[in-house]
Amino acid sequence: MKTLLKILFFFVLVVSCKDELDINTNPNTPAEVDKRYILTAAEGSLATIMGGDLTNLGGFFAQYHTQAPSASQYLNIDTYNINTDYANRLWSELYAGCLNDLNYVINASREEGETGSVLIATVLRAYTFQVLTDLFGDVPYTEALQGNDNITPSPDAGESIYQSLISEINSAKSNYLNNPVESTVGQQDAIYEADMDSWIQFANTLLLKLHLRMAYTSSANPSAVNSLLADDNFLTSDAMFAAYDGEINKSHPFYDVQIDRLGDVNNVASNSLMQFYLIHSDPRISSVYRLNNGAAFRGLDQGDRESFVNDQAQDFSRPNIEPQTPVYFMTVAESNFLQAEALIRYSGGSGADAKYNTGIEMSFMTYGLSPADAQPFIAAGGDYEYVASGDIETAVRQVMVQKWASLAYINNIEAFFEVKRTKYPETVAPGAQDYSIGNLISSINSILPGTQTPNSMFYPDSEVTRNPNLVQKSSLLEKAWWDQKQE
Repeated sequence: MKTLLKILFFFVLVVSCKDELDINTNPNTPAEVDKRYILTAAEGSLATIMGGDLTNLGGFFAQYHTQAPSASQYLNIDTYNINTDYANRLWSELYAGCLNDLNYVINASREEGETGSVLIATVLRAYTFQVLTDLFGDVPYTEALQGNDNITPSPDAGESIYQSLISEINSAKSNYLNNPVESTVGQQDAIYEADMDSWIQFANTLLLKLHLRMAYTSSANPSAVNSLLADDNFLTSDAMFAAYDGEINKSHPFYDVQIDRLGDVNNVASNSLMQFYLIHSDPRISSVYRLNNGAAFRGLDQGDRESFVNDQAQDFSRPNIEPQTPVYFMTVAESNFLQAEALIRYSGGSGADAKYNTGIEMSFMTYGLSPADAQPFIAAGGDYEYVASGDIETAVRQVMVQKWASLAYINNIEAFFEVKRTKYPETVAPGAQDYSIGNLISSINSILPGTQTPNSMFYPDSEVTRNPNLVQKSSLLEKAWWDQKQE
């Protein structure tokens, strides 16, 4: 592990210095570097963004945390007044770092005939592009990552990107199964150490997520979903990046920046989630939040900083992320909630209750509790008992609320995407919320009218300035292509 950390953080240090680079060119990836180390760098780069920038952003948008009254570092996010330069770093890191590195691994692995390594890098590449298009909408895909051959790539439609991602995952999986050449990356794969059974499960779970993201669109494919359900080969262990040793610059990205460097003064618990936990006496609260300086759990209604101008961050509960907390890409809990939703939508709901219950049990485990701790909640009469319904949306809602409650500081940005897709938990006007059933509110300091909240992010100025084919969107209210559910 020490060797892996040394290699990893050398490459993360290198690929993290690309803010001013074109997204198609990665001069820090020399032609002769062993693909094993490039894979480690790509995984570290992805973890840096998922665990850092997008944990912070997603935490505000999914209402796991809000801006502390005594600070203003992220007031622009909390008020939905985000500038066009916000995403410069994460865009560059994912394109010039992660995706370029994954392309290198794919090309090198194809030359060496390693179908296993191709599958690993293809799944991670698809995951990364999914995050990018879900967050920004149309993004460069077909023309991206071509180096100097095309430094002004045109964006592809999000729907087209999704179809391509599904095709690429299926192709890489089929190629491996038909010609199973094991990967030689070994422990340099910091997620599953090149265990191909786990990577096939990751591929299948990602495919299920992509298909369900399209549930409210004309691209929904019940047949493909039911085929995945019939194969029943989804995640059995969390896909996570845990190569952190707690030293400076080698800690969980959110901890490293928000808690260590910035002094833990910005992010305080949002009542949207905290009150849901408190009302239901949910023990996950202790894994998600720390007690305040009065040894109590205390949150703040989203954006309500003006009512508590004399209170400091330590007067509230704050995110419970430690230096060695893993960055999670997908979990067994999320996989089971995906399966429960799929069964409700496309298989008449049979078996959804078991997947829903397992999702809650696995969420408790991810937070360091046990399945036994979840039993009183999912048992008959328990607060989270699954109630079958002939109405699909009624049944889906209870799955989605539990999914939201299970993703806090596990994958905050995924929680935001799912809220946007399904509209659960519902966003209501401040004062109209019922935290007991799961509700979000429009931030009290919002600059947007009514209960509107951001749907996507502006393209980064750094890319729009260089690339005339990427036209800046008019507002944060522009929706992702799959965001088609009628409200």
